Amino acid sequence: MRHAAHKAAGNTAKGNGSNSLLGLFSGSRGTHTRGNVIAMQMAGNNGAVLGLDEAVANKLNELAPMSRRAIREAARAAERRNFIVGSASLAALAGTAATAVAFASPSDDGISFTTADAATTTTQIQAVKGAASRSDVRTPLTGTTDDTASSTVANDSAQQQSDADVQTQQTSNEGSWSLGDADTAIDSKQMSKSLANNENVAKLMDQDSALLPSGFDPNHATGDIGNAYEYSQCTWWVYVRRHELGLPVGSHMGNGNMWANSARALGYWVDNTPRHVGDIMVFRAGQEGSDASYGHVAIVEKINADGSVTTSECGSVMNGKTYSKTYKNVSDFEYIHY
Repeated sequence: MRHAAHKAAGNTAKGNGSNSLLGLFSGSRGTHTRGNVIAMQMAGNNGAVLGLDEAVANKLNELAPMSRRAIREAARAAERRNFIVGSASLAALAGTAATAVAFASPSDDGISFTTADAATTTTQIQAVKGAASRSDVRTPLTGTTDDTASSTVANDSAQQQSDADVQTQQTSNEGSWSLGDADTAIDSKQMSKSLANNENVAKLMDQDSALLPSGFDPNHATGDIGNAYEYSQCTWWVYVRRHELGLPVGSHMGNGNMWANSARALGYWVDNTPRHVGDIMVFRAGQEGSDASYGHVAIVEKINADGSVTTSECGSVMNGKTYSKTYKNVSDFEYIHY
């Protein structure tokens, strides 16, 4: 009976190969069951045994349980990602803070990230009240403490009070003013008010300001183109002497007795009163012994205390030399001033 049983089993194995193969994977053989073998074939061929699409098979593999090693590697990768994201966020935060500080304190004196003294800052802002003083626009060169800030506020208040006192004093001040030194007081009499181009004429006009003819033009035409008079004549000497004194004179004023009318035509101030050294004294023809046809001219060199005048004169017989005479009937002559 034992041999028959063995033979029967062997025949069965030979008669059907597949049944013999499946028989090897019975429940008594441990994990090598039929179902496990089919699952292994499917995993090895990505499910090709069942005809699954490749994308579906890849998705199934992603959902399959991870090994311990894969779990550790995934955790390390997550830590690295978190570190990178955290570092980038910190850098962005630091950049934003630095930008805010730069806008809040644009000076080059240096930026400090320490907590600011709120009391000092508030005191400095509140120090400017009322009218601005010179010290209100000053910027401290270094940082200040509470004591320094208080001192600054006190100084500003004192400066404002001082400015107010000065302003009150200036407003209520009356009377004359000076430069603060008796030696530097301005004498308005030394300042020319005339518009004359000739500085000597301007000084004389300041002295005669109350006597000048109405509408007098100090810059009138002089008629001077050089000394055109014959040597040693009275007209020649008057031209020379007027230039020595820096006063205007014409070159073609005619004979001596014609000078007053010629001067009026050019705009000179002419009257019957001697006023300054350098005035031209005009003689009529034959007056005071002058030439009966041509008259005469002389220069006033001095106005005496008694009203008389002393002159300098020349003539054809003097060969260029001058002489002096004094006249008391001064109002009998005409005088050309400037």
